[in-house]
Formats: sequence, structure tokens, C-alpha cells
Amino acid sequence: MRYIPHTEADVAAMLGAIGLRSLDDLVAHIPAALRRQATLDVPNGLGEADVTARLAALAAKNRVAPSLLCFAGAGAYPHFIPSVVDHVILRSEFSTAYTPYQPEVSQGTLQATFEFQTLIASLCGLEVANASMYDGSTATAEAVLMAKRLAPKAGRVLVAASLPPQYREVVRTYLEGLGGLESEEVPFGADGRVDLAALERRLTPAPAAVVVGYPNFFGVIEDLQAIAAKTTAAGTLLVTVTPEAMALGLLRPPGALGADIAVGEGQSFGIPLSFGGPYLGLFATRERFVRSMPGRLVGETVDEQGRRGYVLTLATREQHIRRERATSNICTNQSLCALAATVFLALAGRRGLRELAERNARKARHALRCLRERAGAELVFSAPFFNEFAVCLPNARVRYERAFERGVLAGVPLGQWFPALEDALLVCATEVHSADDIDRLAEALVE
Repeated sequence: MRYIPHTEADVAAMLGAIGLRSLDDLVAHIPAALRRQATLDVPNGLGEADVTARLAALAAKNRVAPSLLCFAGAGAYPHFIPSVVDHVILRSEFSTAYTPYQPEVSQGTLQATFEFQTLIASLCGLEVANASMYDGSTATAEAVLMAKRLAPKAGRVLVAASLPPQYREVVRTYLEGLGGLESEEVPFGADGRVDLAALERRLTPAPAAVVVGYPNFFGVIEDLQAIAAKTTAAGTLLVTVTPEAMALGLLRPPGALGADIAVGEGQSFGIPLSFGGPYLGLFATRERFVRSMPGRLVGETVDEQGRRGYVLTLATREQHIRRERATSNICTNQSLCALAATVFLALAGRRGLRELAERNARKARHALRCLRERAGAELVFSAPFFNEFAVCLPNARVRYERAFERGVLAGVPLGQWFPALEDALLVCATEVHSADDIDRLAEALVE
């Protein structure tokens, strides 16, 4: 069955209403040479059965779980998702809901978003969190833009070279069209942490912000207190980026360690690995910066009868206010992903999340021991790590490809982004990996 929203009679009636005879007349004002260049060579449409077969054949080319045992992290993490998460988010009142413009008919959606904000603010140790963003990379870029609004005279932002490469690229892309703000990278030391001496040298003149991972791309846990002491002395903001949100169940909140803005990726909280999305951007900050924060903020109030209610308290998006005053022109609510994270976190609770995080840390250390003993791997960085770590292996690329042929995705080769780490793999282990899985990983990487 074809879906054609307008019949030929409908089109003719609409054209007649505006005094035109054909659809070509709509674009007649465009020079013919340009119209010819815009011609699309689109093949004829296929029937539904043919399309289904074609898409199924394309999908079959992907290697996915359970056919592939995955130890790759690097910004996307395999975690167990309780069935209750899908049960809640697939309820029609949530799965079909859009932006809650009318509070009188959107109380459920607004309350869920309010609970999400409360949970994220608590995890980050900061006073306010927004109603979520696209993903961790765009949340990072939006944090940089927010820092520029708070420090309009600053011409630089310092970004740790140990942030995920994709995040750094998104920041650079944002800044290309902005003007007046450049991204400058701060190197990491032999332990995998930000080089504090190099950072201190770059703090004069004061940048808009210093952006560091927590944990960083290598899974290494930065010394935020030491970094915060230097940024505070320089009069600049500290932004932390957490690609693996599960770490916040174990680590001290970034806000408690001096972070002014904390962003991250919430995929670990009940959102499956889905070939790049949809994911969930986390964004929290201090209350005094709230009017420079991008996105929406849901607040709690009471109605004229004293009953508790929820409303959009702050909405600095361009569709709500004048474009030139908007703090973000592409931010969104991501309410369904935010709801999944809310259900996951509420189900785990404070103690359960900590137990999950501790299990992740134990699994990663067990994996490291096995790789050392059986595959001859050596830890690249000496600083503490959470659930992923970089290991050096002779002929790492060859071993990685051979492991893949055996059905094991043995981490992520680091040489593609860091030439000095050509013989290194970034390996992640989480609560979903059994002891047998880790044994299989070590065996697959034996030379």
C-alpha cells in the first residue's frame, strides 16, 4: 500500500489557489542552469516486500551481539538493561509525547523530566541540570559555548587531548562558525592524566574554560581537585566530561571537586548500543550560571489550589525566545531517552548504582590481570582507571583483527587517533562480561 498524502486533484487545487499551473512554476524564478544541476538521479520506487528484503540484506552485514563478544568502550558501553525500562518507555503516553508546551495536559512528561534533572544534578554534585541534550559530544560543545557567554572577552578554550577524539572534533566544528573563540589542546602525561605543568602554562591569559574528562577517553580518572585549584586561581571555569556515566556511581561528584559545569553521555543508563544513537546528553551546572545554561529546565510549583505541579521554568531555546538571545538553537528534550535513564537510575537507587559501578571496576581489573598473564599485555598509563584501560601489545593491530575473526571485538585500536599508541588497545569490561567472556578475550589476543 502506497502512502501519497496529496492526490493530483489536491495539488491542482493548491496551485490554483496561488495562481500557478504546475509545480515547476513554483521554482521558475531559479535560473534554469541551477535547476538542471539540482536534478536528482533517483531510481524508481520498490514495493514494500522488496524494500523489506533489501533492508534485511543490508542489516545482515552487521556483526552484532550475540554473534560478537564486545569489549569496546570508547564512548559507547555495553550494560544490562532491566526489562522494566522498556516496559515504561513504551507506554503510549510516553512514547508518543512531544515537547510539553501545555502543562495542564503534560504533567506526567514534565514530572518525569523533573525527576531526571534531579537525578543528574545529584550525580554531578551541582545545583541544576537541564532537560537533557542530544549526546555527550554536543553537550560538551554546548558547555564550551556557555563558558564563552560567561567569559565573553576570552578568546580561547583549553581542551584536554585525552577527551574522546569525536568530542574534540565536535567542539572544533562548533567553534569554526562562531568566531572569537579557539580550541587549544592540553597534552596528557605519562600517567594518562592532564599534564598539570602544561595546563598551568596555558592559563595565561585566562581561557573561557578548561575541559577535561572524568574519566577521560583512556578510562583514566583525572585529579580534578588539582586541576580545579589551578583553574580557580586563574579565574576560569572548569568543565568535566564523563563519557561513561556509570563511573559517577563510584567516583566523587565532579561538582564536589570544583567543576563548574559537568556534562557527559547517559547511554549507560538504560539505553542500548544502537549504531550511534539515539543517545542522551547530560548537562549540569551551578545555580548562579543557570540563565546561561542551554536547553530547557522543568521546575516544580503549586497551582491556585495548592496542588503540586510541573512547568517549563526556563526555556532559552530559539523557539521560545528571540533567536539572538537563545543559548542553544539545536538543543532538545530527548525526553524518551531521559525517561529511560530516569527509570534505570530509580530502579538501581544510590546503593545499587554504586554496586554496579564497583562490579564494573572489578571486572576491568580482572580483565587486565588475564591480559597480562596470558597475552603479555602491559598497562599503558599508571593512573587509576574505572572500567576501561589502555594496554600495549606487540602487533596489536594483527592480534585485534585475528580476534575479530574469532568473534571477539577486543577493544578499540588507539593508533588511529594517537600515533604514539599504535600498539595499544583500549579495552572495556562491564558487568555484562562473565569470567568465561574475559578468558575468551585473553585467548583471542594470544600471539
